[in-house]
Amino acid sequence: MNGIFLEHVNITVSDPVKSAETLCALFDWHIRWQGKSKDDGYTVHVGDEHCYLALYRSPESVKSATNSYVSFGGLNHVALVVDDLDKTEQRVLAAGYKTHNHGNYEPGRRFYFNDADDIEFEIVNYS
Repeated sequence: MNGIFLEHVNITVSDPVKSAETLCALFDWHIRWQGKSKDDGYTVHVGDEHCYLALYRSPESVKSATNSYVSFGGLNHVALVVDDLDKTEQRVLAAGYKTHNHGNYEPGRRFYFNDADDIEFEIVNYS
């Protein structure tokens, strides 16, 4: 390894606190920091000691009508590696989300779900 790793990804969401609570419950993460941020917005950093998602909302945030898969600069999905795919899927389903696009191909098994802001998450296990 060359010492480069992904520290965080910053995503605009409708409710950073609610999104953080959901991600903490689903993935046993914790809130690393939260407070006022860029352009009078509010941000919550949620993750573990190695990396996190910065969940941001500005006073002017609006839902985009574009398809990320055909828009330059679009966020297509956030992939998370888990130890127990089946247990994680049960947690996601119990939280009221629908899972889709299950795949069992090299290099692992996976499923996807969309959160309350329609951000797609890929959940994968490589064992």
